[in-house]
Amino acid sequence: MAHYFEIKKNKAGEFVAYFKYNNEPIFWTEGYSSKANAVNAIESIKKNGPAAETREVE
Repeated sequence: MAHYFEIKKNKAGEFVAYFKYNNEPIFWTEGYSSKANAVNAIESIKKNGPAAETREVE
């Protein structure tokens, strides 16, 4: 699969969830104090993302 989520620690020791396509980061979350919180962020994106509207800012 060309797209996937990846969780890794940043320099501050926080867990960050990355969404990648062909190994390139497309977007990432804020840093979380626990891996479980990063997993919850991924689940929220999967659940709520498809219904999210697109806004254009001028």
